[in-house]
Formats: sequence, structure tokens, C-alpha cells
Amino acid sequence: MIVRMGLLERRPDVPPDEFSRYWREVHGPLAARLPGLRRYEQNLVTDRSQLAIDHARGGWVLDGLSQLRFDSREAMDAAAASPAMAPIGPDNDRFAVLRGILVTEPNPVVPVADGPLVKRMSLLRRRPDISAERFREEWFGFHAEAVGRFPALAGYTQNLVVARQAGGGTGYEALPVDGVVEMWFRGVEELRAAFSSPAAEVSQRHALDFIAEITTFLVEVRRVV
Repeated sequence: MIVRMGLLERRPDVPPDEFSRYWREVHGPLAARLPGLRRYEQNLVTDRSQLAIDHARGGWVLDGLSQLRFDSREAMDAAAASPAMAPIGPDNDRFAVLRGILVTEPNPVVPVADGPLVKRMSLLRRRPDISAERFREEWFGFHAEAVGRFPALAGYTQNLVVARQAGGGTGYEALPVDGVVEMWFRGVEELRAAFSSPAAEVSQRHALDFIAEITTFLVEVRRVV
């Protein structure tokens, strides 16, 4: 499985309600036509605070994160080269600024429970003295185990960034994000309690060893496909 994530910021001349409506009712059905698309979710940002953690935050100001899932990188590339992709970029410009595209490989650590759930997403940037390989080892190893022990955790997926594109560039400098976290809880109170637990103390101490920035968002999930 491969996931193509779009990082969206609302155009300043588009009201929040119109951004939400247009993305869901107009842009969503357009992107849903991509061949080979297995699942498509829109994550509408509802809270940009650094909820429940004390860690350096990046400068991301996002209003939405899209997730388009394909069986493989080849299937994703074929969709991107198809005629169905041609109108998506111009339509996106009508309501949002695309800050970047991340191509990620998901690592489900804790299966997502049945809803209703609260979802928290985080963009991670590794410390400058940590290589991409070391980041992966630390994140997929000890850190995954530590977070997996959070009380009341209703789902946890790590998304390792394997390719990126922003502003015409595809290098790390163009879009310095190494991973995207998805966490689910039954509610905000359960989320706060989990991040106040002994398990969270262990994971947050470990995060300081290899993560420079964690930018968190609470999101409303809308499934399109």
C-alpha cells in the first residue's frame, strides 16, 4: 500500500465553510475518479494547537490533509499520468494552496477501532544530526512500541515519507517532513489522559532523541472512496 498525501492551506479569499464545502462536494468527487484509487479520505483540520505535548512545533498552517491510497507506487504513478488527473490541479487552485505532496508507506501499529473516534495527525521532522535511516529505525522500533502502550489508544499508524514534492522541488529541503502520525481516541479527554500517562512520558523523552519538530492537528475525517 502507498499513500499520496496533499497538504492544503485554505486560500485567504475563501471562507472556512466554503473551503470545507467545496473540498467535499466538488473537489472530492473529481479526485475520486482517479484510476486504481483504493481509498480516499479528507482530513479537515479542526484544531491547530500543540495538543497534549510539549515539543517544538513546525511552521505548518494547514486546513486539510488528503489521503489517497493505492496498491503500489506504480498504480499511484499511473493515476497521476492519467487524463483524470489533469483537472485536479486547476480545481484545487480554486479553493486552496497546495503546500506539498507526500508519498508515504503506512505502518499500522495499532488497528483502528470502530467509531466514533477523534483523530490526531502530526507532521514529524527529524533532528538535523539524525539520518533518514536512523529516523526510521528509532520510529519504527522503540518509539512504535512505546506509543502502542498508550492507554485508551484506539488506533495508531506511522506513515514514513518516501518521496515528496513542493514548489517544483522534490528534495528534502523542498518539504522537510519525515513522517506523518495518525492516532485515534474515543474523545479529546481520552487523548489528553493518554498523553499524561507514564507511557507518554517514555515516548516523549525518546522523541527528543531523534525528532526536531512535531506539528499536530485534530481533524474531522470525511471518506470519499
